Amino acid sequence: MTTNAGKPALSLGPVYFLWDGPKWRDFYFRIADEAAVEHVTLGETVCSKRQHFSEPHIAEVVERLEAAGKRVTLSSLAMVTLPRESRHVRDLIADSIHPIEANDLSALGLLKGRPHAIGPLVNVYNAATARLLAARGAQNICLPPELPAASIHPMLAAMPDFSFEIFAFGRMPLAISARCAHARSKGLTKDNCQFVCGEEPDSLPLRTLDRQSFLVLNGVQTMSNSCVVLVDDLAPLVEAGLSRIRLSPQDCDMVEVAGLYRALLNGRIDGEEAIAGLARVYPGVRFSNGFLHRQEGAAWVSRGRNAATGRD
Repeated sequence: MTTNAGKPALSLGPVYFLWDGPKWRDFYFRIADEAAVEHVTLGETVCSKRQHFSEPHIAEVVERLEAAGKRVTLSSLAMVTLPRESRHVRDLIADSIHPIEANDLSALGLLKGRPHAIGPLVNVYNAATARLLAARGAQNICLPPELPAASIHPMLAAMPDFSFEIFAFGRMPLAISARCAHARSKGLTKDNCQFVCGEEPDSLPLRTLDRQSFLVLNGVQTMSNSCVVLVDDLAPLVEAGLSRIRLSPQDCDMVEVAGLYRALLNGRIDGEEAIAGLARVYPGVRFSNGFLHRQEGAAWVSRGRNAATGRD
């Protein structure tokens, strides 16, 4: 689905980090009232132990978002390892009146035949996989952030009437584990984690032995140290039929981030202005777009280089 006179829709992905309940609620209230996004996916994706922070507020958040005209999708867990997690996913799918975004293959059997979405944590690397998922009921696929443009373009060409989404802003979700390295780094275990991941609302930086920035920890999830920023890279994909552009919430002013992307898509600012604005909104974080250009994910490919080849 596209909006704004043929421009791709802006979407907001789920909050991957542990924010306390009131902060989580107020974040979405402001998104509802002020952000230039059409679609919002919310719900706990990373760790089921965090659910009690956000669950008391979900109903009022959904109501506020929908009252503001946003379309709401609920996210499933990225890893199901316990019986209570299995029950949660089953209940979510059985009881929800909203579309579900599957972030783990275990949800797909329960969603077969029902309209649903596929999140960026599910590996969709080619048109054959996308067609299979669409035949089973998927209506939107947010492609994994590690996918290069050279692989995205054939999918857009093969399925011109299908809704594809790209991960265009945020730390990349790279891996998820049954163990919690975040808790382990502070001398705790996953079962007795004391929710220490909440002490880093924008993730815990990791460094190599020679003190070089490497990755970040977010509970059981490993993410990129850099923040994906796709701006000049978007035009060829939009022209090829990209339907949605996803912004992943970080601990910064996401209303301003959405405003910058909407201004870029509407032609009110160029890529350099967008990057400068994002640097002000999210200072001290390195930007990257390497995966899209078939380079290492942490690389930054400057304007004027071809997104399909990564070459001048």
